[in-house]
Amino acid sequence: MKPKAHFIAPELLNPTNAIEVCLIGAGGTGSQVLTALARMSHSLQALGHAGFQVSLWDDDVVTEANRGRQLFAECEVGLSKSAALITRCNRFFGTMWKAVNRRFDADTNVRAALYISCVDSAAARFAIAEALLRDDGRKHYANIPRYWMDFGNSRDTGQVILSTIGKVKQPNSDKFETVECLPFITEEFGELLRQSDTDNAPSCSLAEALERQDLFINSTLAQAGCSLLWQLFRNGYTANRGCFLNLGEFKASSLPV
Repeated sequence: MKPKAHFIAPELLNPTNAIEVCLIGAGGTGSQVLTALARMSHSLQALGHAGFQVSLWDDDVVTEANRGRQLFAECEVGLSKSAALITRCNRFFGTMWKAVNRRFDADTNVRAALYISCVDSAAARFAIAEALLRDDGRKHYANIPRYWMDFGNSRDTGQVILSTIGKVKQPNSDKFETVECLPFITEEFGELLRQSDTDNAPSCSLAEALERQDLFINSTLAQAGCSLLWQLFRNGYTANRGCFLNLGEFKASSLPV
């Protein structure tokens, strides 16, 4: 029996223009993912690829409790999270990425080839899924919506799951059994998401925030997910569509295609 694999949408391998990426959430995981995307885009450009054009969506502002667990400085307290992160990223990497100081919800209409969500509730994930599944004619334009990568975590455990938006036509392969559709997290784990949804009220201090989410769970999960993306773009295919991480026990389990 041949192993299963998913091959990347062909137009993303050698695009004429930078690939539009919509990053949703600028908190503990989102701030780490943004930096990883910038490193990835720079590396892809060095290999002759057009790289990424990222828009970062978040309606929150930086608080003192965010510092330490999230990548914010003292001088950024009170600023828009998305604006603070994008401004810093653009200065450091020379990009022209965009900050969107608003919430991404079910009514949001924005085109991107890749959506990455770093949100903290099941309701937010279902709203994103609704927006991505809505048929509004986007398929007739550039940057056809192709992938959704979702990050989620609790105190010291988490998961990252890659999904296709619809079906991605696969090439013929003698080595692999190709898979054209990777299910949404809301379809595959919808009931678990609803059961695990908890109160996400803002923390008043870093100490309180660390009781809810350990210091390195976000950065470790971000690196794992972005490594999957890097392999997909670098190799053109992947045999895994995500992983489950238990940082308390130093265990990681892959989620095969």
